[in-house]
Amino acid sequence: MAGLFAKIAAGEIPSYKCAGDDRFYAFLDINPLVKGHTLVIPRREVDYIFDLTDEELAAMTVFAKRVAAAIKEAFPCRKVGMAVLGLEVPHAHIHLIPMNSEKDMLFSNPKLKVDSEEMEAIAAKIRSNFERQG
Repeated sequence: MAGLFAKIAAGEIPSYKCAGDDRFYAFLDINPLVKGHTLVIPRREVDYIFDLTDEELAAMTVFAKRVAAAIKEAFPCRKVGMAVLGLEVPHAHIHLIPMNSEKDMLFSNPKLKVDSEEMEAIAAKIRSNFERQG
């Protein structure tokens, strides 16, 4: 039985899509630390990121790099931080978080409440930047 993120990637559960191809999918975190907080997942259901093949892990990182560039363009910031935690959902994923200080990456910070209309606008902005990269 497919897990939550596999269902999101398959379009069975709605998400705020930022980018995607045949192997990876990027969507907004519904409990963001900051606006633009995005998750990148492999479409293939794998619990632990280091259980991906070397080629999959490398390709996922390159895909995440492109998503990060799209996020940085949408949300001007000093850097886009990358974190791999992986305990809350049993599907490998990378958090991409626009940051102006390291405090923006503290997962103990209160999560933002962003309404669905704004979430869609954020996703559309990132998606447009990603697609423009070619």
